[in-house]
Amino acid sequence: MQDELIARARTWLAEDPDTETREELAGLIDAGDTAELAARFSGTLQFGTAGLRGELGAGPMRMNRSVVIRAAAGLAAYLNKQGSAGGLVVIGYDARHKSADFARDTAAVMTGAGLRAAVLPRPLPTPVLAFAIRHLGAVAGVEVTASHNPPRDNGYKVYLGDGSQIVPPADAEIAAEIDAVRSLADVPRPDGGWETLDDSVLGAYLARTDAVLADGSARTARTVYTAMHGVGKDTLLAAFARAGFPEPVLVAEQAEPDPEFPTVAFPNPEEPGAMDLAFARARETDPDLIVANDPDADRCAVAVKDGADWRMLRGDEVGALLATHLVRRGVQGTFAESIVSSSLLGRIAEKAGLPYEETLTGFKWIARVDGLRYGYEEALGYCVDPEGVRDKDGITAALLITELASQLKEEGRTLLDLLDDIAVEHGLHATDQLSVRVEDLSVIARAMEQLREQPPTTLAGLAITKAEDLTRGTDRLPPTDGLRYTLDGARVIVRPSGTEPKLKCYLEVVVPVAAHADLPEARATATDLLAKIKQDLSAAAGI
Repeated sequence: MQDELIARARTWLAEDPDTETREELAGLIDAGDTAELAARFSGTLQFGTAGLRGELGAGPMRMNRSVVIRAAAGLAAYLNKQGSAGGLVVIGYDARHKSADFARDTAAVMTGAGLRAAVLPRPLPTPVLAFAIRHLGAVAGVEVTASHNPPRDNGYKVYLGDGSQIVPPADAEIAAEIDAVRSLADVPRPDGGWETLDDSVLGAYLARTDAVLADGSARTARTVYTAMHGVGKDTLLAAFARAGFPEPVLVAEQAEPDPEFPTVAFPNPEEPGAMDLAFARARETDPDLIVANDPDADRCAVAVKDGADWRMLRGDEVGALLATHLVRRGVQGTFAESIVSSSLLGRIAEKAGLPYEETLTGFKWIARVDGLRYGYEEALGYCVDPEGVRDKDGITAALLITELASQLKEEGRTLLDLLDDIAVEHGLHATDQLSVRVEDLSVIARAMEQLREQPPTTLAGLAITKAEDLTRGTDRLPPTDGLRYTLDGARVIVRPSGTEPKLKCYLEVVVPVAAHADLPEARATATDLLAKIKQDLSAAAGI
C-alpha cells in the first residue's frame, strides 16, 4: 500500500508543470511522509456548490496547475461534445496565489482544444466574469477564485453559456471528462493564441450597473467600504462614482488585493472579527452605512449604526430590505431564494402579488428560476440585475442598498426603521445559524447519520410538525444532502456546506407583531427561542 502510494506520487511528480509544487511533493516523498501523501492522493477534488475549491498544494486533492489543467481539459472536452466546438470561453481570476497561473493554463488548454479563449485583463470581481459570458456570447466561462475561503485556498468556478454556474448533470459529465484525462502530456497547451481582453468589457459592466438604480433617486448616503483584501475596490468605486454617490471612505488596511489577507483570520465579512477595522473606520467618520465585499466581490455585507455602535445586518435582513425596496419601485418578475434563506421573502412577494420560488442552496439554482427578477441567499449573496449578471453580485447589491439608505435618509429614517416596519407588516422573522467547522469530514457524516437515525421530535419545546430528508427530494426540489424540520412558528435546515468543511444549521423563528411597541418583546422571544433551538439541535446532532 505504501509502495503504491509513493509510486502514484512519483507519477504525479513526473508531469507536474509547476516548480513550486514539484519541490513540495519531492520533499514529501523524500521524507517518506506517507500520512500527508495519503491525504493528498486519497482521491480527487470534486465539483461542489461552486466548482472546484481546495487548499493549494501538490497532488490530486489539492488545488494546483496539474489539477487545473485536467479540469480545463475536461471542460473543453465536454463543450466540444455539446456542439460548442470553436466557441468562446471567457476566463476571469482574482488576486489569490496562483490565480493568474490557473487562468493562463485554462486559456492554453481551451486554445489547444480548438475553442477560443479570452482572459479578463487583470484580477476583477467575479460578477464581471459572469456578465462577460453573456455580453460576449461565450459558450462557457471560468472564474479562478476561492471567494471568501482562507488564504491557503483557491478554486475554479465554471459557468455555462447562459451565464449561470454548472448544475447536474453537467457537473458529473465534466467530471467524467476530467477523469478520462490520462496524462497531462495528452493535453495540448500552446504558448499563445488566446485573447487578453481590454477594459471594454469592464466598461460595459459598469454601464449596466446604472440600470439597477431608479432614475432621479436620492444618492446622498455616505458609506465606509472594505474590499476585504480582495479585488472589489476599483470596480465598486467606479460604479459609485458613475451613480453619483458620495465617494466611499475606504478601510485602507484592507483596500488593496493581498493574497495573504493579513488583517483577517478568514476573509469573510460573516466571520467574527473580519469587520472590526470597518467598524473602527465608521466610528471615526460616522457614515450612514458600512458596505463590505468578500474578496471576489460577489457578496455584499452591510452594517448599520445600532444605538451607540455598529452591527452587521444578517443576510436575511438585507435580503428583505432589497426586496421591499424593489417592490416599492414597482418591479415585476419572480422573487427567488434558496431553502436556507428566510421565509420572509415569500411573504413579501405574496403580498405584492409577485411570483415566488424556492430553490436548493447556491446561486447556480437561484439563477435558473424562470422570469427571475430578484434572488438572494442568506450568505450575503444578492442578484438584483439578473439580465446583466445571472449570479450574485456584490457591486450592484451595494449600489441598491445605498440607494435605499439614501431614500430613507431623505425621509429622516434608517435601514433599521424599515426593518421594524417590515416586521410589523409580515411578522418578525429572526434567523440564526449553528455552524461547525471541522478538520475531519467524518464528523459531519456522523452528525447527519445521528439525526437521521434518531430524529428529534421537539426543539426548544416546539413540536416538529414535519421532518423531511431532502436526499429524497420534494415535489418542488431535486434531491440534496439535507434535513428540514418544520415547527410551529419555526424552521430548521441542516446540511453539509458545499464549499467549506462545515456543518451548517439554519434556524428561523417567526413571531407575530401587532404594533411597533411590541417589537422589543418579540425580539426577546425570538432570541430566546433561537438560543434554545440551537442548544437542542446541537445535542441531537452530537455536535
